[in-house]
Amino acid sequence: QVQLLESGGGLVQAGGSLRLSCAASARTFSSYAMAWFRQAPGKEREFVAGLSASSSSTYYADSVKGRFTISRDNAKNTVYLQMNSLKPEDTAVYYCAADGGRYYPSKEIDEYDYWGQGTQVTVSS
Repeated sequence: QVQLLESGGGLVQAGGSLRLSCAASARTFSSYAMAWFRQAPGKEREFVAGLSASSSSTYYADSVKGRFTISRDNAKNTVYLQMNSLKPEDTAVYYCAADGGRYYPSKEIDEYDYWGQGTQVTVSS
């Protein structure tokens, strides 16, 4: 069983930055593809960014490309999401997800084995 714990959410003004962290309990963290998803009120959960097990490949939703950066530190069992130039439409609960079955991250929610509890990000205009 893998436990994921997100942190770093909060309230920020439009144009500001936040860095989310997700600490994982897995001993084999380095073999997991990792991703961030988000869910805004009244909307479905959506893919934001994904990272392959070796960090060789990254993937982003078009809505965040150029503003968000996903990275990982396998020595610390942690994945990060650096969010810059935040917009009010980025307001959502952000979830970290881990997939132990594949090297490259999927954009599909059902592919992920483990989820964190989520952290709220609110961007004011």
